[in-house]
Amino acid sequence: MAQPTDPGADPLAAALFAEVFMADQLARTVVSKALPKGMEISHFSVLNHLARAQEERTPAQLARTFHVTRGAMTNTLSKLEWAGHIHIRPDWDDARRKFVAISPSGRAARDAALAALSPVIGEVVKAVGVDKVRAVLPVLRELRLRLGAED
Repeated sequence: MAQPTDPGADPLAAALFAEVFMADQLARTVVSKALPKGMEISHFSVLNHLARAQEERTPAQLARTFHVTRGAMTNTLSKLEWAGHIHIRPDWDDARRKFVAISPSGRAARDAALAALSPVIGEVVKAVGVDKVRAVLPVLRELRLRLGAED
């Protein structure tokens, strides 16, 4: 049987993306419910990124990292700054630019969110099976890298 020449007509590709999209939606729902009151996924994502990076980032760098507009990132950063979770300072060499760093309060909020998420995520991994999760991670990582390469 001949393979379809239109990649969009490929049932394997369609099934893969349908599963990825549905898993993303369900994961976001589960994570949103587990996060501490008032924290959104975007807030946790930025705090987690800053905590792991252990260095300042510009708002533009963060927007690129999360594939959002600068306006969307500015909105998220404003909320995090208002909550005391980040510090935003001017670039002393270029007044047009700013730098963002996680604050001690932000690190504590991130840690509390991780503590709330860990049992939920752990249960999913346990139910699916550790070996299956390990096996699928390289495939998901390659998908992410290939999709991100189109920027």
